[in-house]
Amino acid sequence: MNNGPEFDNEIEIDLKDLFMEILAFWKLIFLALLLGAGIAYAVSEFLMVPQYESTAQLYVLSKSTSITSLADVQTGTSLTNDYMVVVEGRPVLEQVIENLGLEDDYESLKKKVSLNNPANSRILEITVRDASPEMAKQIADDIAKVGAAFIAEKMDQDPPSTIQWGYSDGKPVSPSTVKNTVIGAVLGAFFATMIVVVSYLFNDTITNAEDVERKLGLNVLGTLPLEESEYDGDSKKSRKAKKSGKKKKV
Repeated sequence: MNNGPEFDNEIEIDLKDLFMEILAFWKLIFLALLLGAGIAYAVSEFLMVPQYESTAQLYVLSKSTSITSLADVQTGTSLTNDYMVVVEGRPVLEQVIENLGLEDDYESLKKKVSLNNPANSRILEITVRDASPEMAKQIADDIAKVGAAFIAEKMDQDPPSTIQWGYSDGKPVSPSTVKNTVIGAVLGAFFATMIVVVSYLFNDTITNAEDVERKLGLNVLGTLPLEESEYDGDSKKSRKAKKSGKKKKV
């Protein structure tokens, strides 16, 4: 069986040559970087809808609850985890939709709501994200009200106290134009570099003796350089022959 170079599926990569190839196309890569950054900036500024957040906070233990032992503290922490499930449940969110006349259904509103229990405390944070800062605040406040009332009625517990109503500072939390622009620039440069690398790997053009040894696996026994003087001499002879031929015809 012939195991010659034509059956060799391995590709040798000269890292120095590859680096020089990439360096030779630095203008193309830089242009792709600028193009990617420009596209990402334009999409972030003009196509993506800004999103705003508002956060309300509930305190799980009410005034009537006294902490007398570690067991009470652990009970309060466990209740916080239970309340997180209840607050984003269907009964609470559907009541909020009805109260505010929202066009969202349960699933779409649930995607806007995120709950957090910071550092395993007895504080429950209700964060709502919406395209309108005022609407985000209204939804967060109403979820806190409805959730507290539902807990008191259905779970036979004292309602959690609201320690912070939703707020709106008017600053969007997304999209991040700077972050998206940087990502776009990196992706543009990356794809341009990949095109150069792939082109280099699949380029089987032989231009010198080193290419013969590297790509064909053959040893070069010798070379016949074409000197410039020889080339000029052949050109002069051909020109003389043409002139002499013309004279004969005359």
